[in-house]
This record gives sequence, structure tokens and C-alpha cells, in this order.
Amino acid sequence: MIHSISVLGSTGSIGRQSLAAAERLGIRVEALTAQRSIGLLEEQIRAFRPSYAAVYDPKAASELRVAVADLDVEIGEGLEGLRRAATVDCQGVVTAVSGSVGLRPTLDAIAAKKRICLANKETLVCAGSIVMAAAREQGAEIVPVDSEHSAIFQCLEGRRDQLHKILLTGSGGPFRGWTREQTASVTPEQAVRHPNWHMGAKISVDSATMMNKGLEFIEAMHLFGVTPDDIQVVVHPQSVIHSMVELIDGTVLAQMAVPDMGLPIQYAMTWPDRAPSPYERLDFWHMHDMTFEPPDLAKTPCLALAMDCARQGGIAPAVMSAANEAAVALFLAGKIGYNDIYDRVADAVARMPDMPDPTLDDILAADAQARRLVNGR
Repeated sequence: MIHSISVLGSTGSIGRQSLAAAERLGIRVEALTAQRSIGLLEEQIRAFRPSYAAVYDPKAASELRVAVADLDVEIGEGLEGLRRAATVDCQGVVTAVSGSVGLRPTLDAIAAKKRICLANKETLVCAGSIVMAAAREQGAEIVPVDSEHSAIFQCLEGRRDQLHKILLTGSGGPFRGWTREQTASVTPEQAVRHPNWHMGAKISVDSATMMNKGLEFIEAMHLFGVTPDDIQVVVHPQSVIHSMVELIDGTVLAQMAVPDMGLPIQYAMTWPDRAPSPYERLDFWHMHDMTFEPPDLAKTPCLALAMDCARQGGIAPAVMSAANEAAVALFLAGKIGYNDIYDRVADAVARMPDMPDPTLDDILAADAQARRLVNGR
């Protein structure tokens, strides 16, 4: 169990739950960051009294400095502020920021030999080989926070050499089984209403399109050192089994719990130990059924595209991830339709030249170019 943390993205859903877990477990909070939600960030600073806080938006950072002038806390800004927060004197870093902006801070935290409580899946999607190599070189721990990867992580403890296949589960989202014609009129309000999970807007839309499962597919490849052929996506609408592993003798191990992100967040902080939690327990007498089905890739083209990018490798996953982030932002702003998300992402992937072994600079340049393509600039 770690005893001090920095929370990158503390005002988001994962960030707020991480702070609640830290408070309950008696873990000291040394740093906090937000993109621009300084009202909530100020409340968190006053509650947890970190030594450092950063705001990505410089104007908002200036306003926060004035708001907390009575406190002994240093306020940073921009990407450099985020990177500084990742390297303050603490044992663990919760990477709960959304998008590729979390890449450099994660690498900084790895270089500082922190435990990475990884909730920023884009970091591994964009640069998984680079990140995992750095973690191995520095001896830094990466403990996944995503419920699916936490489940796989738990099932594989002490069994890495016995793995035959990862069974990556997903609910199928709110539009499971819908045709492309049916989803054409989907609104942002509909897309963020997930049937089982309470999450931020971007990840909720990704869950609806099943792009989130595609990102998790790529993330799992890097986290667990497997190929695309070693992962099978399983649609499990009830979200009780968070993922499974099949071992070489045919045994299947599953991790089950209520669909609450608080559980994997807490485990990432307490690993390799466990601690009591306040979360709801499974009630088997009211679990009337658990069903499983293969994904319909024709109806979930974002998942199909992500799996294709996983097999292609190189720069493709980074382009896809950045393009998706930009397209989802346009959709949430009401500027494009739901089906346009896939169209714009697929177009960006098709237009970007292949690069088999990209450097970090190559990845960041491709990320920026993919966003420009999606935004029409």
C-alpha cells in the first residue's frame, strides 16, 4: 500500500473517487491538477492541503492563485505544471487526466520511480511500447485502474506464464444492437447515459461507440505483453464480470464485483494488499442471469477500427486515439453527429502515413496532425 499520492485530473470522476479513497485509507495527498475547474479544485485544495496544485489553463491558474493566496500551496500551470505534479515527493501518481496530455507526465512519474495508478488509457494506446519499456527500465509499478484491466491484473497475479487468452468484457453500451441508421440521430445527452456505470462525458461516449473497448484492447496488449490474437472481446451486458483470463489448461478465472470504479481505484492504491471498502456487495440471490455474446463489429465500427489499428501498430493507434478525442469533443459540442465520430476517425487514420517504429516526438506530432484533420484545419 502506498501512503502518499498525486492525483492528475482530480476534478474528474476518477479523480474525485481517488480522493475519496485516499481520505478513507489515510493516504496523504501531495498534489492535485485540473484542466480548468478551479472552483472544485479550490475546494479540494482546502480539504486535502497539498503542497502543489496545477491548472492546465493558464488563465484559470492565475485565478486560482488569487483564490488560495491564504494557503501554503504552490500553483503551477500548463503541461509543465502537470509534469511537476507527477514528480512531487510522493509514492504514487493517479493518472486520471483524459487524452494524450497524460503521456509526458506519466513518463516523468515513471522516471521518478512512482507507482502509476493508471486511469489514462490513451497513454498506453499512443505509446505503450515506450511507456512499458521505461517502466521496466526504472522498476516503476504500473497498476491499472480501469475495471477491466484491474480484473485481468488480479486474475493474472502469480500466473503470467500460464496465460492462454484474455477475455475482455464490455457491456455493449446504451445502443447495443442498434443499426447505423438507428444511431444517426443519437444526441450527446443520450450517449452519456451509460446503463451500468457513472462516468465522465468523454468516456461515456466512447463506451457508447465501443471505441472505449477498442482502446482497452490496445492497452491490454501493452500492459500484459500479448498480441491481438491473445485477446477476445466478450459483450457482457450486466457488467458483473469485469474481465476474465483463460489459462493454458482451459481454466477460466473471472473477477466479479458491482460496477463501481471505486473498487479498482482502491485496489491500485492498496496493492498488493486489500482493505475494507464501503462499496455495495454482490447479491447473488438477485442476479437472475449473466449473458455473453460476441461483439457485432458491423454495428460497432469504432471497435473494429481500433482492433485493426492494434494489428497495424506503428503510429495508427496514436492517430486513432487523438482523432477520436477530437471527434468526441465536436460531438459533445453539438457540431457533428454521432455517426460522424467514426467517419472522422477512420478518415484521419486513412490519411496519415504509416510509421512502423515511431519515437515519442513522432507520436506527439501525429497526435497533433490527427486533431487538425478531424477539426478540418
